[in-house]
Order: sequence, then C-alpha cells, then structure tokens
Amino acid sequence: MVGQISESGAGPEEVRARRAFADNPLHELMGLTVDDAGVGFARLRMQTNRLTGGQGEGAIGGGVGGSVHGGLLAALVDIAALQAVVHSLQPGDRPAGTADLGITYLRPAMGDSIVAEATILRKGRQMVVIEVAITDASDRLCSKARVIYALRQEARPGTA
Repeated sequence: MVGQISESGAGPEEVRARRAFADNPLHELMGLTVDDAGVGFARLRMQTNRLTGGQGEGAIGGGVGGSVHGGLLAALVDIAALQAVVHSLQPGDRPAGTADLGITYLRPAMGDSIVAEATILRKGRQMVVIEVAITDASDRLCSKARVIYALRQEARPGTA
C-alpha cells in the first residue's frame, strides 16, 4: 500500500504531486501515504513498523515503550504541513522551507497506523501558518503542532 497512488479524478499537477510524494525514499521508509489533500489541508497516514515503533515493545526502533519516536512524529508534522502548503500554492508562490516547527507530545503514539491532519490557519504572501494534529489508531490525540512555512514570490516580468 505504501507508495501507491490513485490518479482518478486528479488533474496533471495533482498527479505529478502524488507521484513525487510516492517516489520519495524518506516517505517510503517512514511508511507514509496521503489519505487526502486539497486547498488548505492534508491528511497523511504512517503505517508503523519495527523501525518506526508504535507497535509495542517488539520494535527495534521507536520511542518509549515501543511508541513511534518523537523525532519521526516531528518529521511527519513537517511533511503533512508541506502537503497542505503545496496544495494551496497560488501562481507566483515558491516554497521556501519550514521557518518554525513546535510540537507538543500529549501521549505515546501507538498502533498500526498514525494519522497527521494538517490545516492551514493563515496563508499570506511570505508565510503560511499550519496546525497539525496527530492521532493514533484509536483516534486519540497524541500530538499537536504548529508550523510556519516560508514562501517567496516569483519575480514578475518587468520588475526587479
């Protein structure tokens, strides 16, 4: 399932974005798929495994008590936020990278899959503010995060 994409009903830019996501080796290693994405939001799923943790004490990687490692959750937040931004870009917007990311861990993330839901709170010309909630397989809130993502504007013809 990881790396698979559905192209039904998607325009050429959406298909390109989905393929780029699925072809990213980090996304594959983390077991990430895009459940849904559109203007202002994205929902990603992490299929946990022995490396990511989340499945209890048998994990060779992961965090406390076999939970998903907090660093992986922070990476999941960043990736989900970027997906929300990418699906919300306007002509002239150029992604410029994460400017700030803060995450609060509320409980260990456990289970076969972890979901990150990113929602854009505000999009301006130079920055986007995104809130991300991470829930576990039992739909319990595990983490809340806020991301500030920087944008640059492409130079318009005739301007310096």
